[in-house]
Amino acid sequence: MKLDFYVDENVLIPRQDTEILVEEVINNCNKNVKSSYKILDLCSGSGIVGVSLAKYIKNADVVCADISKSALEIAKQNARKNKVNNIKFVCSNMFSNIKDKFDIIVSNPPYIKRNVIKTLQKEVQKEPNIALDGGIDGLDFYKIIACEAYKYLYGNGGLFLEIGYDQKEEVMSLLKRSGEYRNIYSKKDLYGNDRIVVVYIE
Repeated sequence: MKLDFYVDENVLIPRQDTEILVEEVINNCNKNVKSSYKILDLCSGSGIVGVSLAKYIKNADVVCADISKSALEIAKQNARKNKVNNIKFVCSNMFSNIKDKFDIIVSNPPYIKRNVIKTLQKEVQKEPNIALDGGIDGLDFYKIIACEAYKYLYGNGGLFLEIGYDQKEEVMSLLKRSGEYRNIYSKKDLYGNDRIVVVYIE
């Protein structure tokens, strides 16, 4: 996204795949023009998603939420680094401290299967486990999001999720099973892997 970010051992190193997620939210806002947007970046980590959205969507108010206070401090630093002011930070275990509703919820949650983490590249294994571990099936956080996100979205609100390359069908199934979402679709990353899933509520 042509922005500079600081990271340390408390957060994941940003990867190019996540630009697909950010670009899709920006495209959505450009297509469905509103006077203002309220956006929640859930599991924000270093804040790359939330800060990028706050930078490029001028009429957005962004909330970055993460369970890690250390990660949130880095996200704040990245907001300052990129001269972004239309952004707030909340320490929250998923939706536990989220009180408002939003036009858009975006999330790149931990999604690696627990027993796969030890097989990843050495540099990835050095990244914080809390940002990688998606539970036994890699879907722990998507299950929470599928059950809860719609309660925090305004009518016609959108949910934008980054996923693992092999998780499209499972994540879509979770969202469909909840019965709360419509217009579900996915997009591939630059390498041809399924990378994001998007849904809307009524």
